[in-house]
Formats: sequence, C-alpha cells, structure tokens
Amino acid sequence: MSQIIATPARNSAALPRALTLTFGDNVLLSMLLGDHDRHLARIEQKLGVRLACRGNRISISGTGEQVAAAEAALTALYEQLERGEMIDGPKVDAALRLTDPANEPRLPLSDLPAIRTRKGAVGPRSQGQAVYIDTLGRHEMVFGLGPAGTGKTYLAVAQAVAMLTSGKVDRIVLCRPAVEAGERLGFLPGDMKEKVDPYLRPLYDALNDLLPGDQLTRRMATGEIEIAPLAFMRGRTLAHAFVILDEAQNTTPVQMKMFLTRMGEGTRMVITGDLSQIDLPPNTRSGLADALETLEGISGIGVCRFTNNDVVRHPLVARIVDAYDQRYKAVKEYAREQQGDR
Repeated sequence: MSQIIATPARNSAALPRALTLTFGDNVLLSMLLGDHDRHLARIEQKLGVRLACRGNRISISGTGEQVAAAEAALTALYEQLERGEMIDGPKVDAALRLTDPANEPRLPLSDLPAIRTRKGAVGPRSQGQAVYIDTLGRHEMVFGLGPAGTGKTYLAVAQAVAMLTSGKVDRIVLCRPAVEAGERLGFLPGDMKEKVDPYLRPLYDALNDLLPGDQLTRRMATGEIEIAPLAFMRGRTLAHAFVILDEAQNTTPVQMKMFLTRMGEGTRMVITGDLSQIDLPPNTRSGLADALETLEGISGIGVCRFTNNDVVRHPLVARIVDAYDQRYKAVKEYAREQQGDR
C-alpha cells in the first residue's frame, strides 16, 4: 500500500494545493506510470493537474478538487496492481471517470459495487455503471437505458452469470427482437439457430468473456443458458431464471407486455435498450418507451439511465454519440421555430 504524505491543504477546493504520494514498490510504480509515462499524461490531460515523478514519489499540483481526484485515481490504480491486476488505458480512463470532480462521484472507489464471476470481479467504469450494478443487485426487474458503449448488456450478463454460478438462479435466458438495423438481409440459410445467431451475437460475445469456454458449451448444451429470439417467449413462464431482453427499443408494446408477463417465481429480469436507435417501421411505437411510461415508479422496478459520460468504449464513441445528440437537438429546435413562425 502506498504511503501518502500531503502538504497542508487550503480550505477552498478552488485554491492551489500540492500533494506528494510515496509508493513502496518501484516495479509496480513503473507499471502505474506506463510506457513513457503515458498513464500520467492521460491523468494530467483529463483532470487538468500537473504530475511529476522522482524516484518512488509522484507529486500532484492543481486545485484542491483536482488534486483529490488525481490522488484517488492513482491510489486506486496502484491498489489494483498490488492485487495482481494489470492496468491499461481503459482502466486508467475508468478510474478517471469515477474520480473526476465534474461527475460528482457518489461513493469512494473502495466502496463501489462489483459483480463477482469465476473469471474475476467486474467493477464499474463510470458512476452510471456503479448505480446500475447496485440496482441489478437490489431489484427483481431493471430497465437499463442509454447510448451504445455504456455497458448495459455486458453488466446485465455479468450479473446473470454471477447469480447462475452461485446457485441463486437455475438458468439464464437471453433474448433480442430479430429486427434488422436499417438493412434487408433477405433469406438466411441454415436451421433456426443459424438464422437467429447473427441477431444474438453480442450476447454470445459477453458470455464468452465471462465464462470459461468449456463451461459455456456445457451449460448451453444442458439448457442452463438459453439464447433465443423474442418471438420464442410467447406462452412460457420463466421461473428461477435470470432473463435479459436486449435491444428492447425494437419491441412493440404488445411484444414488451408479452415478455414482461413471462416472469415467474424467483426470476430476475433486465431490459436494456437505447431509445435513440429504434429500427422499427415508421410510425410504430417502441415497446420500451411504452413500458417506461407505464411502469416507472412501480415498487420492485429499477430504472437506470446512462449518459454520454458513461460510454466506456473508445473515447471517440462518446464524442460521436454526443455529436449526433447535438445535431438531433438542433434539428428539433429548428422544426419548433419553423412551426412558431407559421
């Protein structure tokens, strides 16, 4: 564990402050710095602090708020290295998102929730993910809403795998509506599984990342893990299962009601989607939007909304999402002004 020696701090978070962190293991410290100090440069750029490393010490200077955020990020990353974990650019970005004063962190990094799987703990990489993980653990039905790259589906699958391997549920059922994203694929060859697999590939990818390959194959063969299109859910009652509906914005209200009423005893349900990416035919109402208007606020149902700040893919993804949002708002504002001029 690093030893922290701080100079006397000023009272205001906006006033200059300096802090020196002393680390006990130079090997781990070099990994913390990254090749050519690239991790330090990343922290400086994101938080607006100045960092300097001499020997086994890193000095931090900036406002009190910035210094506190940098101290928390560096300490958390060093503790990951002490636990035998490796750190890379995405992990540094995750620590920065969780400590950035602009994001108003709700919990200390040491208190953040995590999902325990056989392949290790899956922790949050943004404050929105921290709230989502906590909600997944406390509610029987959860809606996860937000743009691409926020981890909605991955974290839901991680929670499902954790509950299956710990015996809290007997099986996992993963489904998506078989709706083409703006393309006409036409006839697909093969049996039913081969026809629907392209629609369900993101769920397979998450499972492959969270379960050993042989275990995944065995559990799918025995039916403990089932992946199916939404149309296959009609008429079923799902008990003691963890059920995930992905891309739920592409359901109709009738399909959504059908899915939600499959819930049986001891079952958890997670519904994920992005209302800005609806691929339904024109003038068709999204079942996800309809369900939120109908069900939000009901006891036992949790709703988590991610923002662009929660995007954990390549940094460009967050900027792309934000650019589209800004353009969409501008178009709506222009249309509103045109209507007002009439």
